[in-house]
Amino acid sequence: MSVFIKIGICADHGGFELKEKIKSFLAENQFEPVDYGAMELNSADDFPDFVIPLAKAVASKEVFRGIAICGSGVGACVVANKIPGIRAALITDYFSAHQGVEDDDMNLICLGGRVTGYAMAEELVLAFLNAKFIGAERHLRRLGKIRNLEDRPS
Repeated sequence: MSVFIKIGICADHGGFELKEKIKSFLAENQFEPVDYGAMELNSADDFPDFVIPLAKAVASKEVFRGIAICGSGVGACVVANKIPGIRAALITDYFSAHQGVEDDDMNLICLGGRVTGYAMAEELVLAFLNAKFIGAERHLRRLGKIRNLEDRPS
């Protein structure tokens, strides 16, 4: 019996179509997509309503990593990074998709449903999901500084 790695995914109306395609792509590539919404296309929905639960699930390790999609990816990235323990980035190139994990332990990728083509999204998602954190001393030191910032009261 195979155990598939759970990958959280969400999108608002601006990324809904790409999310649905990426869900199928994840399953085809031996991952288990966990959908945090939207469950239907609704032009009046708001990306924080989906990104916040996804980011919390990633931070609590309910899912291995997350994929958040909105129109440009910018809004999803902004809100995801408000959740302690999340290291999200808007990714538009292959190098950053894997390097963000390798050096910065990125755990949530943000994509723009209106600006990222399907073939490119597949490439970026696989690079992100297959990358591993290197954990060099300099990387751990930098992540420690980020954790200290998150732990500090406002």
